Amino acid sequence: MKILVTGGTGFVGSAVVRRLLHAGHVVRVLVRLDSNWQNLSGLDVELAIGDLGDPPTLAVACDGCEGMFHVAADYRLWTRNGAKMIDDNVGGVRNIMEAALSAGISRIVYTSSVATLGIRADGVPGDEDTPVCFEDMIGFYKQSKFRAEEAVNELIAQRSAPVVIVNPSTPIGPRDIKPTPTGRMVVRAAAGKMPAFVDTGLNVVHVDDVAAGHLLAFEHGKVGERYILGGENLSLREILTGITKIAGISPPRFKLPHGAVMPIAYLAQAWAQMTDGKEPFATVDGIRMSRKHMFFANDKAKRDLGYRWRPAHEALADAVEWYRTNGYLK
Repeated sequence: MKILVTGGTGFVGSAVVRRLLHAGHVVRVLVRLDSNWQNLSGLDVELAIGDLGDPPTLAVACDGCEGMFHVAADYRLWTRNGAKMIDDNVGGVRNIMEAALSAGISRIVYTSSVATLGIRADGVPGDEDTPVCFEDMIGFYKQSKFRAEEAVNELIAQRSAPVVIVNPSTPIGPRDIKPTPTGRMVVRAAAGKMPAFVDTGLNVVHVDDVAAGHLLAFEHGKVGERYILGGENLSLREILTGITKIAGISPPRFKLPHGAVMPIAYLAQAWAQMTDGKEPFATVDGIRMSRKHMFFANDKAKRDLGYRWRPAHEALADAVEWYRTNGYLK
């Protein structure tokens, strides 16, 4: 089957491309001319030059494809222009879905995020049905993904769009070339630049398991349903201790209250705003989100899709090794 992948040059998207090729599919990747194509090096894929903001190029990219994985998204915890992030992520979803429907693509997997899901106050891991609303979304990224998933559900309800939704948790592993906000945390910890931590937690999953989950959703998922693609629930202290043990350095020893870190985040953002605009190492929204343990359950994907995940330690080890080999830990 010929399948279009958006975001195929990125971290999760390139893992999905590899999984599809391994399964014997013909893969076409939507790429921008200014993208970093490193993750596609050596892969037997078709390239379709285009942009999610340019509908005519999307029509060409979709032509002749039977399936699609829409993985692309602007993933940052801070930006100078949050309204543009929301417009890009939501508008991009609408544009590519319209192009796919017009081209007669019969099966679509949309990559959302656990960022759109509810987090229980009692500490029990959330699932696909945990109550949540837009007002619970902290920061422009979460808001954009929430609105984007709403747009997908509208197309499913109003146009019978053949879309299955997947919600990855916190992917970690090789080929995070940017790196993502989570990847930067791994790099800093492995380089010994995170001597302290706050009380929070994440669901950590190997990026290749997320990619396998995408294919399972494509093959077995029910249209209109969403499936969490996660791994292990770990405290930030456990994550950082695991990373530093792999890197052969001392683990972080100091637990900081969230209130003590917030002024640092404000200063870091102010500096980024005044200088090059690169995402700062600490963000206000990131600290606000860290007040909750972002733990999730994978039961539905395991039961309905046959989804499986490896221990989080393997994801951390593969990530550290890739960053070391590729010169990120100087």
